[in-house]
Amino acid sequence: MLDIQAMVLFNRRVARDTYLMGLEVPEIIQTSRPGQFIMLGVGDGQDPLLRRPFSICGRHGEDGLLVLYRVVGRGTALLSRAPAGRRLDCLGPLGNGFRLPRPGTILLAVGGGMGAAPLLFLLQSLAQHQTAELMLGFRTSTEILPSSELPHLPEGAAIATDDGSRGRHGLVTQLLAERLQRHTAPDEDFVICACGPRPMLQEVAALANDRRIPCQVSLEAHMACGVGACQGCAVAADPGMGRPYLHVCREGPVFEAEAVLWGSL
Repeated sequence: MLDIQAMVLFNRRVARDTYLMGLEVPEIIQTSRPGQFIMLGVGDGQDPLLRRPFSICGRHGEDGLLVLYRVVGRGTALLSRAPAGRRLDCLGPLGNGFRLPRPGTILLAVGGGMGAAPLLFLLQSLAQHQTAELMLGFRTSTEILPSSELPHLPEGAAIATDDGSRGRHGLVTQLLAERLQRHTAPDEDFVICACGPRPMLQEVAALANDRRIPCQVSLEAHMACGVGACQGCAVAADPGMGRPYLHVCREGPVFEAEAVLWGSL
């Protein structure tokens, strides 16, 4: 974990209220794993005081990392105006990431909204011979991420929109359920990795459990520190974990799906 200054390489709008930022921070990206995150200062000086957590969306060249974010409040609005050349406080890499699937398995990557970010880094990190299928859900077509802006976003990703303006009309979990229903080949061996809103992740976990498919989920949470000191990102653990709570920043953000007590969320 390093606390350094990262230089903004670019910061551009790629979809409605959605931005892609490139940061030059070789010390962090060279040791980062898919699913890990950074805590990033979003303004000048001490205003806002607290840094914001962002999943690492991928590598940019040899020394850069990508951050995908949506403007939802004052902090991210300030970040969207950061010009190239500005230096931002950056703490990372933080948390535990995804375990890469073993050779021969089919990775089903399921993302909702900004939950696409860590999955894109995961796909970028796979060996060339590994098979992966990406399913993404958005509220409407104007929020869909363009592959022209994200070179490591597969053009063949399956898309669902809540309003039916593009792709399947419905939830991304319906895409996953339909894909699993088409699973007829006895030699198909799946692993699921997912990130997005908690109701989506709960449904993904249930689908995986019904079919006894290994499943990793990346939880989103509000964080003040990113290192487990503030205790603000605790989630209830399954009784089998032998402890009442898990912290998204420290034990996560990626968990085995069965580690989470989904009924308490």
